[in-house]
Amino acid sequence: MNIIEVEVFNKLFASVAEEMGIVLARAAFSPNIKERHDFSCAIFDRRGELVAQAAHIPVHLGAMPRTLFHILQDLALGPGDVAIANDPFRGGSHLPDITVAEAVCDAGGTPLFYVVNRAHHADVGGKTPGSMGLSATLAEEGVLIPPTLLVAKGVRQPFYRQFLDLVRNPSEREGDLRAQMAALARGNVRLREMLAKHSAAKLFAVIDHLQDYAERLMRHTIASLRDGVHHFVDHLDDDGVNRRPLPIALQLTIAGDEAIADFSASADQVPSPLNTVAPVTLSATIYAFQCLMGEGFPINHGSYRPIRIITRQGSIVDAIPPAPVAAGNVETSQRLVDVLFGALAQAAPGRIPAASCGSMNNIAIGGEQPGGGHYAYYETIGGGMGARPGSDGLHGIHTHMTNTMNTPVEALEHAYPLQVERYGLTRDSGGNGKHRGGDGIVRSYRFLAGAQVSLLTERRRLAPYGLKGGNPGAKGKNELIRGKKRKRLPGKINLHTEAGDILIIKTPGGGGWGEKT
Repeated sequence: MNIIEVEVFNKLFASVAEEMGIVLARAAFSPNIKERHDFSCAIFDRRGELVAQAAHIPVHLGAMPRTLFHILQDLALGPGDVAIANDPFRGGSHLPDITVAEAVCDAGGTPLFYVVNRAHHADVGGKTPGSMGLSATLAEEGVLIPPTLLVAKGVRQPFYRQFLDLVRNPSEREGDLRAQMAALARGNVRLREMLAKHSAAKLFAVIDHLQDYAERLMRHTIASLRDGVHHFVDHLDDDGVNRRPLPIALQLTIAGDEAIADFSASADQVPSPLNTVAPVTLSATIYAFQCLMGEGFPINHGSYRPIRIITRQGSIVDAIPPAPVAAGNVETSQRLVDVLFGALAQAAPGRIPAASCGSMNNIAIGGEQPGGGHYAYYETIGGGMGARPGSDGLHGIHTHMTNTMNTPVEALEHAYPLQVERYGLTRDSGGNGKHRGGDGIVRSYRFLAGAQVSLLTERRRLAPYGLKGGNPGAKGKNELIRGKKRKRLPGKINLHTEAGDILIIKTPGGGGWGEKT
């Protein structure tokens, strides 16, 4: 089998995942999925190993294989079956990220492939609208879904309605679930078309070659780094309960063409949602190394093989139940990348960018619609990209573990009783240096009716670092204006707003790179 043929099939498999994403976005109801594209799609082989993925959300994709592993442990998927799961302690990331999976079977009902997607739902129940609040236990964050049959042999199961009864705005949730299932159906059709042209044996042989090729590329990438043990520590601002910084510590060992990332010296898990589950730590680590590989390479199970992750159970990077984890997926994952890049800057000097924004700047809003009924809205806000060895960082962009788009002002104001007063860049918030960090964003919301709001944000107390003598990026800031009073808000808070209030979110800038001459 020649490399050209293997690459053609690599693009074919990836195109199936990309088309699944197009269907999901077009069919979805919520702005978070339809507009922001907060979802990911992937193809797995009969062994449950990753074959191909779309260029979607890194924090989803790295963890998704563990979710499918647990689904297949509990359920034997056959024709017409659709499984659903969101349990963070069984391969999930956090409760709003709902994963659905379907088998692509042969004529005898034996699975040949699995099509899978994960989408962030704007609400899955729990204490606060949007299910992304400052919580103390996992139960407060929403509905926990172990691997469960959503559809069996084409028939919706009782859980389908039970889930909708437990969430806010069930019609929107149902629309998004149906969009996820439509994406699975499209992936199933496209893989069957491939099976009609090529035998299963041929495709399995191609997949083996693809995975081995991805492994060789990753090993070549690791071999280009400096051998040795590299240490780096960065901190989360706080856990939202206590104000002490939380260390994320890494000992990165590069030995030939293999790498060991040991996070076991990181902080203990905390009584707030900053905890991260092990699959998210894996996602961040794989992502950091994939960045070194460049563009156009196959991303599949093979690229995972040369990298070993070590964590300590009960720590903030490998929490145990019933720890809340809503922010671990979105905030702690970003700090994990900062720590990985800090260590890789020692192993690959002159190749690594300064720290980017370091926060997804999460905001969840819920309340009553003027015409009746309840709404729940969630979005993340971009920030400054860290300056790179050869150029400035980009302004106002989602970086690293998020890869979403922004919610257009028109879509937001059309759907909810909110008005966006300002949306632009916070000028000169990027760190100075030979190359400047990118600027952060300012986004201001005027509330046309009272609402419940949750903020989960980082880099409000500790700035994104610069590299090679570059200056740190500017810290972010959250403020509430009520009448003539302006109040600074902490990075993590649940609060009630009144009609006329203005909430201002200023996101961090990226760090600078190199000394300015």
